[in-house]
Amino acid sequence: MDFNQSLIALSALGQEMRLDVFRLLIRAGLHGMQAGEISDALNVRQNTMSANLSVLMRAGLIRNAREGRTIRYYADLDGTRGLLAFLMEDCCGGNADLCKSVLDEIVCEC
Repeated sequence: MDFNQSLIALSALGQEMRLDVFRLLIRAGLHGMQAGEISDALNVRQNTMSANLSVLMRAGLIRNAREGRTIRYYADLDGTRGLLAFLMEDCCGGNADLCKSVLDEIVCEC
């Protein structure tokens, strides 16, 4: 992920509802959630949720897949890895041993 895309992603996550959506989809894992399920879980009107989902998609942090008449949303793990890699790119002057505790904290064991 480049500098400009990282700014877009961080800006998207800088709003409370979008951060809640992103974290909810991270927890949902590979199963993801339908748009209505996300709205219900966060007690938000669907048209408001739709706008926030669009922002997260443009930021490369979530993706969607059509299921008949509904759309299921997922955390985009490649986009998330890209953002984390950009943020950690110069961590500890490139000395991976010094960053091990941070990296261990974010590694998924799923």
